[in-house]
Amino acid sequence: MTDKPIEWLRPDGRAYCIAEAGVNHNGDLGLAMDLVDAAVAAGADAVKFQTYNVDRLLRRDTPKAAYQVATTGEADGQFGMLEKLQLSEDEHHRLIEICAVRGIVFISTPFDEVSADLLEGFGVPLYKIPSGEITNVPLLRHVGAKHRPVILSTGMAKLGEVETAVEVLRGAGVDRLALLHCVS
Repeated sequence: MTDKPIEWLRPDGRAYCIAEAGVNHNGDLGLAMDLVDAAVAAGADAVKFQTYNVDRLLRRDTPKAAYQVATTGEADGQFGMLEKLQLSEDEHHRLIEICAVRGIVFISTPFDEVSADLLEGFGVPLYKIPSGEITNVPLLRHVGAKHRPVILSTGMAKLGEVETAVEVLRGAGVDRLALLHCVS
């Protein structure tokens, strides 16, 4: 590893600030736009959302995690909760337009191949792989084959898992790769 600046993110060597919107919009496009505005006001370089198709992500009977039950109750289960939080293709398109108007980079984390293809269709500048997908070799290969820059979250992955993910992405065609250590 190196502490050399990631020049493809910011040639001047300064920190590249990504505001994490995630699913904090609660499935509400207006709130998502407010998060974009807050990111701009804070001086962020980019704002990052999540892109997924809940039908491809989990089974309908998947229960919520204990922390989710504590904050949202037991209703809906994991599937129902994530279904309410997912953004449609039109909502993604609108957010990308708003980001362009506001002068901030739109980034999103795809959780499946179809979501990566959706983002590719929008011409996203890079992909962010979540730490929970670091061992999802088919997704890594699929994203890597798009030959765009990738930010790979390492989360609680073991060093060997990180090394394998880097090898898979590089082997698929990624030449601009940044590792992001996050606490999962």
